[in-house]
Amino acid sequence: MYWGIGEEIMNSGVYGAHRAMVVESEYIYQHHRHQPTENQCSSALVKHVKAPIHLVWSLVRRFDQPQKYKPFISRCVVQGEPEIGSVREINVKSGLPATTSTERLELLDDNEHILGIKILGGDHRLRNYSSILTLHPEVIEGRPGTMVIESFLVDVPDGNTKEETCYFVEALIKCNLKSLADVSERLALQDRTEPLEGCSAGFSRARAFKEP
Repeated sequence: MYWGIGEEIMNSGVYGAHRAMVVESEYIYQHHRHQPTENQCSSALVKHVKAPIHLVWSLVRRFDQPQKYKPFISRCVVQGEPEIGSVREINVKSGLPATTSTERLELLDDNEHILGIKILGGDHRLRNYSSILTLHPEVIEGRPGTMVIESFLVDVPDGNTKEETCYFVEALIKCNLKSLADVSERLALQDRTEPLEGCSAGFSRARAFKEP
């Protein structure tokens, strides 16, 4: 199992890096313990955001408006007010091996800042996909920041390997987390204009994740 721990560590020095990895590992152990079968893959990725947790959570918790920070979603429809058990219908922008996705809200904890989602169906190959996203307050460069951890569990489709499946999902999550950081930090600072780079390039290899 690949764990994307520490790739975004903001602390300087060996001790700071080690301490950050210990904290990340503790959070992952508490909230992100998946149990993949032989035909499944699982991973967790970490992103450190220079914005306070309440601001980041205001974007993450909007199950009905994921397009606020997810760059590959063009439209989302939820019947009624979002609550645990609610289902959303998503339209995906071109460039991905998918056009639609049907997803259910499994967990929404405003106190602990935890969001859980399960994919029910759609025009894609992510079968039995579930994800957990958690937020944790931290201090970055002397200011309030947020550690974001997102993990997933998914079946490996016929014709693909575990490595290909994990690479594709991780590339998608990395783009989403980068966009979440960009949007959150712009809202926090009001004058940040950092372009979304690397998402399209990151999918050049991920396109191997397709119908055989």
